[in-house]
Amino acid sequence: MIKAPTWSQKQLEKERIGAIANFRAERMREPLEKYLEAFDLRQGHVEDLLEKLIDMTDVASLDDDVIVEVLSDESLLQAFRYLAGPPVSADDLRVLADAPSLTPKALKQHPAMARTVFETVLQGLDRRRFPWVTEKREPSEAERQAAVVASTALMATQRLATDRRNEGKEAQEQAVFRSLRQIGFRRVAARGIATLDDAPEPGEFCPESMLGGRKADVVVRLHDRRVLAIECKVSNSSTNSIKRLNNDAAVKAVAWIEEFGTRQLRPAAVLSGVFKLRNLVDAQQRGLTLWWAHRLSKLTDWIAQARP
Repeated sequence: MIKAPTWSQKQLEKERIGAIANFRAERMREPLEKYLEAFDLRQGHVEDLLEKLIDMTDVASLDDDVIVEVLSDESLLQAFRYLAGPPVSADDLRVLADAPSLTPKALKQHPAMARTVFETVLQGLDRRRFPWVTEKREPSEAERQAAVVASTALMATQRLATDRRNEGKEAQEQAVFRSLRQIGFRRVAARGIATLDDAPEPGEFCPESMLGGRKADVVVRLHDRRVLAIECKVSNSSTNSIKRLNNDAAVKAVAWIEEFGTRQLRPAAVLSGVFKLRNLVDAQQRGLTLWWAHRLSKLTDWIAQARP
């Protein structure tokens, strides 16, 4: 069986620099309109929220119906979570408020819980954006407008960052699918793979599936019957690369090798964006084979050679 490649630091550095150059080019082409559209939409949500919460200086005076209305509306709830500094995620809010559920039905059935959730966010209110609340006075029009703009910018920026990650990962997965089809591999349905007998047949691949105890983005059955488990990773910063590559893909590689062994399974990652060299070296030493989204021909060339 042909071995998976192990790249030298010089080779990794060359491809790493190429990936960063592609990342810069894509970001420069990204239209400003995306951010402005996200900003305009969320500005309306923030303004609607502040209209409903005219007096945040006295939470006790707010009617339960108003609180439930705010928390039950997805757009208003998101804007409300961004009143805190820093903003509170939905998952964190459930934990901090000890709220089993934030569904509209649960909030309406348990108004006391809804009030606790509401007060939890306001306890972390950003006093720089909303100075009038802690000073218990009416805001000036300038203060109110500044708070709306600042909150909206936070929301729009986060939305754009999330979209970038999702779109980048989706585009990368589609590129892998196309490359596999070009060398004659056939896509089959996703499935749970408890043992390697459950994996696709030789010459087939499936999209995101449970492989043992962890999800793999793409599972490929090579012609030599080994399974290639591919993780698609897009990183927008060298710091982010630790999370995407070392704390996720490399951890999965170690787990899969323990479950299935090195002779039957090859963990791999297709990378694009910004990565630190030392993180690439570390991931490779932990058993992860690295490929690059801008060099997918190297991946498919190796797959084509992996025959009995």
